[in-house]
Amino acid sequence: MIVRVVGDGQYEVDDGLMERLNELDREALDALGRDDEASLDRALDEMAAAVRERGTRLPDDALSPSEVVIPPSDLTLEETRKLVSEQGFLPDPVTSDG
Repeated sequence: MIVRVVGDGQYEVDDGLMERLNELDREALDALGRDDEASLDRALDEMAAAVRERGTRLPDDALSPSEVVIPPSDLTLEETRKLVSEQGFLPDPVTSDG
């Protein structure tokens, strides 16, 4: 799956990392629902860090569509709400069941 970290480029990530990103996505949605900006920022920062550490960065000239976009943590709650769907920042969760 191709993930864009806003301001940092695109990365290819495997299903194992997507499981962790789904956990963090749920934490981010929960924090957003509680208007807990500090917890939301932490979850977004952890998502971006996990992608940077465990994903494979794509060249800047790669034109692959991003299936996931992780926004920066310096947005306001309202700005972040505009970027999230009912499912969160990620598409339907990937499970180990397939």
